[in-house]
Amino acid sequence: MSGNRTFTMIKPEAVAKGYAGKILDHIISGGFKVIAMRYTKLSLQQAMDFYSVHKERGFYTELVEYMSESPIVVIALEKENAVADFRTLVGATDPNESNEGTIRKRFAESKAKNAIHGSDSDENAAIEIKFHFSDNEIFA
Repeated sequence: MSGNRTFTMIKPEAVAKGYAGKILDHIISGGFKVIAMRYTKLSLQQAMDFYSVHKERGFYTELVEYMSESPIVVIALEKENAVADFRTLVGATDPNESNEGTIRKRFAESKAKNAIHGSDSDENAAIEIKFHFSDNEIFA
């Protein structure tokens, strides 16, 4: 089902502020079907593994510490053209550059604490879903 699945994480500050339900409502209203979901907390090692693609970048250490500091919600989603449509729904990384009505415009604190992660390609969506969910946890 290439192109029909994507992955998202509701990030620590958004979960801590009680935004997870409102963000999930926004996602479902955008036409996405939840096929797996979990409330969890990443260990530092899990965050390092998940974000290993960024390990050479200056923000890596801060990112993995932030993503492992408190609970998150991980979600596998399904919809036609899932990755592109979800990235539109989420908005720009910097909430000040996000369009009105996007998740980041409504819930993000800053470019660094931007409320939500969204896969950037079909390939990465598949990798990210597999990182967080086993095949028997995917309900589609």
